[in-house]
Amino acid sequence: VQLQASGGGLVQAGGSLRLSCAVSGSIFRSHIIGWYRQAPEKQRELVASITSSGRTNYADSVKGRFSISRDIAKTTVRLQMNSLKPEDTAVYYCNAAKYGFDTYWGQGTQVTVSS
Repeated sequence: VQLQASGGGLVQAGGSLRLSCAVSGSIFRSHIIGWYRQAPEKQRELVASITSSGRTNYADSVKGRFSISRDIAKTTVRLQMNSLKPEDTAVYYCNAAKYGFDTYWGQGTQVTVSS
């Protein structure tokens, strides 16, 4: 398994969750790792991504609330989600991509935010 996601759950609005994506070493060192989400009847969208050098990118809807980071020792990418809103409810997927190479997806993890 190249990517293994974990950490979803049910939380009240305003609460926090942390998602983790364990990534195989070679992919972790070379690919951009991203978190995507897909809500019912909506298209999958990019939430946040981080490059191998640590440069981050966020969707406007999560800026200031979510933070993506890399744990080099554990080859894990984490998504810290604070001030969660009901509209953050979705299945979250981690992804590894690099131009010209295979793209990898982890299994989804459900995040549900109750109002």
